[in-house]
Amino acid sequence: MGLIGIFVSLALLMYLAYRGINVLILAPLLALLATVFAGGLPILATYTQVFMPALGDYLVKFFPLFLLGAIFGKLMADSGSARTIAEWFTDTMGARHAIAAVVFACGVLTYGGVSLFVVAFAVYPIGNELFRRSETPKRLLPAALALGSFTFTMTAFPGTPAIQNAIPMPYFNTTPFAAPIFGTLAGLGMLMFGTLWLNRRRARAAAAGEGYGSHAATDADAQDENAKRPTMWLAMVPVLAVITLNALFTYLVIPWMDTGYLGQQDYGSAEIGDVRGIWAIIASLVIAIGLVTALNWSRFEDLKESFNRGTFGSLLPVFNTASEVGYGAVIASLPAFLVIRDAVLGISNNPLLSSAIATNVLAGITGSASGGMSIALETLGSEFMSRAQAAGIDPEIMHRVVALSSGGFDALPHNGAVITLLAITGLTHRQSYADIFVVAVLIPFALTLLVILGASI
Repeated sequence: MGLIGIFVSLALLMYLAYRGINVLILAPLLALLATVFAGGLPILATYTQVFMPALGDYLVKFFPLFLLGAIFGKLMADSGSARTIAEWFTDTMGARHAIAAVVFACGVLTYGGVSLFVVAFAVYPIGNELFRRSETPKRLLPAALALGSFTFTMTAFPGTPAIQNAIPMPYFNTTPFAAPIFGTLAGLGMLMFGTLWLNRRRARAAAAGEGYGSHAATDADAQDENAKRPTMWLAMVPVLAVITLNALFTYLVIPWMDTGYLGQQDYGSAEIGDVRGIWAIIASLVIAIGLVTALNWSRFEDLKESFNRGTFGSLLPVFNTASEVGYGAVIASLPAFLVIRDAVLGISNNPLLSSAIATNVLAGITGSASGGMSIALETLGSEFMSRAQAAGIDPEIMHRVVALSSGGFDALPHNGAVITLLAITGLTHRQSYADIFVVAVLIPFALTLLVILGASI
């Protein structure tokens, strides 16, 4: 009955989230449903002593990253910087390379710390017009946006400030630049194979006489042209600052700091490795926020409103993810979960492969890269780490494999980013999801397996 309860709970979480019910409501209710199936366990104690502490621990670790990332993204959008970067790529690369221009524009913005939702809104109108002029089928546009926004810059490229790259750090005592060679190769593979796939689809459509198509205008098509947008180099300064400062703080500034006090009980008896990665991202985002504000002071219509909206925009994503972590903690506390854990860990003696499968499955079930990874690490992280140490596997490789795995099955049809992307573009799953699946699920998953093979050899 306990196993049935877990599977029923997971199935309902996936289905009801797809139907649009907020995970803040679903996660605790469905976690407690699984507890009822387990039988003999106290419901209220499970909620207050298991679910809520796990939720709170996640907020303590990662809320600053969500907050600062959302504010930075909002400032980049409201200053016109995000649109300037997007237009520069489309103008420079031209209609002939419409797909690559959209992918590169999204990639630069997300690698620089701008939220993928902000990027989608900023790049879509420009990409849509470029697709129209080049007679590229609009049905390929969501896949191009997805490829640039939530694949190689989200999980693969070293140093990315994406939350998916930050979550593994406390579990493996790593930094945002973990396994840079494997991460870079995987990221380049996603970029290259994804772009090749979409260009091949475009060529086949052209051969069949298919052009842009007939599509109604969407709300996202009508955007303020913002005549006072910054120049390209001004727009790029904050983006480059995030990437550069992240590396400087990680490898130079923080290691030089006197952090012996962290061992005191007042500071959680921690080590610098436990917090170095998160400190680096926090510091780089704070400075980048200051830069984008100072460089675009006269371009903001209401700077206070931009900060407020960015702040409020961080709350729902962080609490959604934290609720999924709380859900995972409850599931992990149930006796029946031992059966699932042993099955996952028994798939392979290779901890890289077992961690990849566990993360992919949970990311697919929850429809969330960060949520699925958080559940996997919350429930199995210590086991992954001990197995990696026993096998002599570098924790940095574990970090990169888990991060890559979170960006595989997460982009199934019920994923919130996929649904939002299709809503922005005014297209449907039937029209565009097949190509999203190839570039955001199939190719990242295949490259994750290649990374595991290479690291194992």
